[in-house]
Amino acid sequence: MKEQNRKMELLGNEAVPKALLAMGLPTMIGMLVNALYNLADTYFVGGLGTAQMGAVTVAFPLGQIVVGLGLMFGNGAAAYLSRLLGGNDKDMADKVASTALYSSILVGAVVIICSVIFTKPILKWTGALESVMPYAVTYTRIYITFSIFNVFNVTMNNIVSSEGAAKTAMYALLAGAVLNVALDPVFIYLLNLGVAGAAVATAVSQIVSALIYLSYILRKKSIFSFRVRGWSFSKEIMSEILKIGVPTLLFQLLTSMSISMINHAAKEYGGSALAAMGPVTKIMSMGTLTVFGFLKGFQPIAGFSYGAKKLGRLREAVRTSILWSTIFCAFFGLLSALFPSRIMSLFTKGDAEMVCIGAVALRANGVSFIFFGFHTVYCFLFLVMGKAKEGCILGACRQGLCFWPAIWFLPMVWGLDGVLYAQPVADIVAAVVTAFMALNLHRKLTA
Repeated sequence: MKEQNRKMELLGNEAVPKALLAMGLPTMIGMLVNALYNLADTYFVGGLGTAQMGAVTVAFPLGQIVVGLGLMFGNGAAAYLSRLLGGNDKDMADKVASTALYSSILVGAVVIICSVIFTKPILKWTGALESVMPYAVTYTRIYITFSIFNVFNVTMNNIVSSEGAAKTAMYALLAGAVLNVALDPVFIYLLNLGVAGAAVATAVSQIVSALIYLSYILRKKSIFSFRVRGWSFSKEIMSEILKIGVPTLLFQLLTSMSISMINHAAKEYGGSALAAMGPVTKIMSMGTLTVFGFLKGFQPIAGFSYGAKKLGRLREAVRTSILWSTIFCAFFGLLSALFPSRIMSLFTKGDAEMVCIGAVALRANGVSFIFFGFHTVYCFLFLVMGKAKEGCILGACRQGLCFWPAIWFLPMVWGLDGVLYAQPVADIVAAVVTAFMALNLHRKLTA
């Protein structure tokens, strides 16, 4: 009970900068290391050859879709849970947490079974060349089968973060990430399993993370009670979860589609161009996941403050989050823009064309990344306030409404450079849209 009271105090009364650090820093560290282990797969697989690198590249969008299922229920529930805690409605919060967890496992299992059955058609959709397909099928079937643990992990990560237990989320992410990095060279090279080894290493790391969350539940450390009889398909609960969860899933689907569209556009220029997109995507995802991790701390504070009608605290949390996330984005983007060739050379045995193509894309994405924190704070804010329509529109901008015209038009007039600059152009346009929507929101908050 003492621990639960401490969490509520942190969400509702602690100074905003201190609360954001306490809530956001552990999750940010966990997400950063989690992104590093995604890069570890890419780094170690890069030593096998360009075709193997292409296999991991085309499998990534499918993995994003599976993760999106956990986010749909986890993030949808987290936004609602924060408001319920702010309104002191513990009984409903228990039902929401239980419903989100068990629903994500059920839906995740169905999607994973279908993905395993239709692996080859899906990989063709994500951009696999014939030379890449055998490696991609081997990697994907293992990786996706064990992703049920990742669905559980992602759902729990969001629920645990919503109650202020950021350190638990960090420990679960760190344990899986460190283990994955350690096991990659063992399975890939020492046991000579190749790309299958990379998938097995990821599977083992996800199981370990799941065990940490399971221990957290069984030891009753959570504010919430996860009971099967609390699993409810009531209209009130499901509508609240899904009105935030569906836009979140849409964001993941758009991310997956955008990666697939880039892969398809890039493969027209050869295997090296396709392979280059893998490291670029993983490197930039390291930056985006770090921002997401920090904003996992912002989300429950914002939701609690909005639910408790503490609008001054909400505005301060928004300002501070924009400032801190933008400073990080500027630093990360500057590193990517200044040293792109050196970074890309880490992911190949000597494919100069791949390094050259990837360096152009990494430099451009690094420059535009400065806008990402500003854009994402408002994506989170609209959703946590229950404004699903606005959150859906804003979430769809960066890798949907703004990206699709760019990836369709720019390659026609600019060739391969059009492919490489499509995402940066979309980032800039999305930032402008965010600015207009933010101004309108703040007029209402100060009215």
